[in-house]
Amino acid sequence: MSLIAAFSAVAAQAANGPEFDAKRLSQDVKVLSSDEFEGRGPNTAGEVKTVDYLIAQFKAAGLQPGGDLIKGQSGQRAWTQDVPLGRFEIKGPVKLSVNDGKTTQELKQGDDLAVRASMNGSKLVDFKNAPLVFVGYGVTAPERKWDDFKGQDLKGKLAVVLINDPDFETGAGEFGGKAMTYYGRWTYKYEEMARRGALGTIIVHETAPASYGWATVKNSNTNVMYDIVRKKPTEAHAPMEAWIQRDLAVDLFKRGGLDFDALKKQAQTRDFKPALLKGVTLSANYAVDAQVITSKNVVARVVGAKKPDETVIYSGHWDHLGVGLPDAKGDKIYNGAIDNGTGIAALLELARAYGKAPAPARSVVFLAVTAEEKGLLGSEYYSANPVYPLATTVGVINMDALSATGIARNFTISGSAKLDLLDQLIAKAKQYNLAYTPDPLPEAGHFFRSDHFPFAKRGVPAISYGSGKDLVDGGEAAGRKAEEAYTANNYHQPSDEWSADWSFAGMSHDLGMLYSLGRDLADSKAWPNWSKDAEFRAARDASAAKRK
Repeated sequence: MSLIAAFSAVAAQAANGPEFDAKRLSQDVKVLSSDEFEGRGPNTAGEVKTVDYLIAQFKAAGLQPGGDLIKGQSGQRAWTQDVPLGRFEIKGPVKLSVNDGKTTQELKQGDDLAVRASMNGSKLVDFKNAPLVFVGYGVTAPERKWDDFKGQDLKGKLAVVLINDPDFETGAGEFGGKAMTYYGRWTYKYEEMARRGALGTIIVHETAPASYGWATVKNSNTNVMYDIVRKKPTEAHAPMEAWIQRDLAVDLFKRGGLDFDALKKQAQTRDFKPALLKGVTLSANYAVDAQVITSKNVVARVVGAKKPDETVIYSGHWDHLGVGLPDAKGDKIYNGAIDNGTGIAALLELARAYGKAPAPARSVVFLAVTAEEKGLLGSEYYSANPVYPLATTVGVINMDALSATGIARNFTISGSAKLDLLDQLIAKAKQYNLAYTPDPLPEAGHFFRSDHFPFAKRGVPAISYGSGKDLVDGGEAAGRKAEEAYTANNYHQPSDEWSADWSFAGMSHDLGMLYSLGRDLADSKAWPNWSKDAEFRAARDASAAKRK
């Protein structure tokens, strides 16, 4: 018996749960990431095909529709939850130029800067010779006695800001060292500059602190943008939101009489003060088409036999980037096989297992959310408008970009949160020969980049499961090599395509554990919580009276 076969056999004996079919997983990923589904962009023909496919699979698995109540049909639910979204698209050319007092240099959208379609309600972004101010990491953190702005007025100015936290390079300081806080996320940078009335935010791209290369930035920011529908969009978005190539930023600093590296070092301290790029200005002109569209979260449900009003959620996002800029081969379809065909295939396979089993005590919901790639918008909408109350939602197990290859000896979760749900998963994993490895890149901020986060920030115990890298066949070196190659060559690129070489052995193995964890939660009377010092504990405890 081979090492892999022996490993599988021990795990199978440890847990006589349902079997999860690697061939079915492969088939689901193959279909969902085929060119026919056009990259599964929200509000496209690809969305219609994806939603129809998911509903058909959930129906075939014997689940009930768990979405919006249907008007005029008492208690009847649809298979979907409507998600209204603002849709923003640049129309026509993006004209960009920088002037240093001597010369004017034309800049190219996608190559020099990646400019997002404005989401603040502007139909036209048009300004000339706007000054540039470097604001370090752009952080206001009173609880850490940290203020990068020192009274700097940003009205009419473009704020140039670094990605990640002030601690990222030093590995120690007020922001918890390497692990990213929310202050390090690009979403925070955009929100903070908007709050301060900036004309625009320009984030300096650096691969290590961003945790991805320029290709990802370009592909994620130069296509159609989406946002939740906001009453006051100008409070969340400045007119211009963009990223800039590091080398260009360094050059502009130099032309403005500044030393980028020296200022960056200063920005890692409390004493940093904003610096004007003297004589350097930026001009921009581009039109924006803004409209409100309705996308869909798909919601399937197994109704609990004893406590149907208490809910365990499995989730994953069905969307990817759709059709975008062509790559070097001319391919424009961003297929999203790994991201997140794998998580949705896992969701469907778990649904099939629950469909065959007797109903658990509590209800189990299978939630396939939209617009994750646009900023966790489907999960944000569900969390803000829950179909099933969050106070009586036991926990959320999210699945995003799982490994499609062989069995691993370990697993991880996104981020370094402490919660009972993780303790239960670690205990369960021992039965499956799986050891827990903390998030190896907490500085990448994955905790804030997956669909469990909107639930977590509202207090619901939530994790996003990650496949392990210590492969039974090839060890840590093989797993790391595969992940690094995926991040560099395929992540958010048209080349994230299904391969017949993928075994799906690791996923089919790990799903046994995730099924067992969810089943335990659904058959239990317990309410897992966050650790006492977790930032989400207070939000959970506030609704304690609703959990008997």
